[in-house]
Amino acid sequence: MDQKQIGELVFEALAQSVAGNASEAATALMTIGQNADNSLMYGVCCAIASAGKRALGLVYGDRAPIPGTSDMYVLQELVPGAAADDPPKAFAMRFLTAYANGDLVTCMALFDAALRSSDDEYVSSVCALLADVAGIYRLALDR
Repeated sequence: MDQKQIGELVFEALAQSVAGNASEAATALMTIGQNADNSLMYGVCCAIASAGKRALGLVYGDRAPIPGTSDMYVLQELVPGAAADDPPKAFAMRFLTAYANGDLVTCMALFDAALRSSDDEYVSSVCALLADVAGIYRLALDR
């Protein structure tokens, strides 16, 4: 499977997820996972996070952080420790935030940690990233 096909499947997974078609989104993501090595999966996570960064910009509008300045997206836990109770959700929030802030070193570290976790947790982490980005897009579309 070449990068163009992977890109089309990432777009399909995002579109289906935003539309609420979880089964179709999962099928596209599963096809990618079955045909991608770790390096390509990191790129897939970055592509999903890139879409998420765009969606955050749509949601926040002129209040979004300005690239090239000290502005940045910040995670705020409404329930302290909640992320620690759900590692895939924590991965998704942290990866998206790091990517949106241009912190690719942290993105790579988070991805490596997800790879070292169990297979189920790794898959759940990538799915959580997709679900979070789709949720942000749905929020943007509702505005």
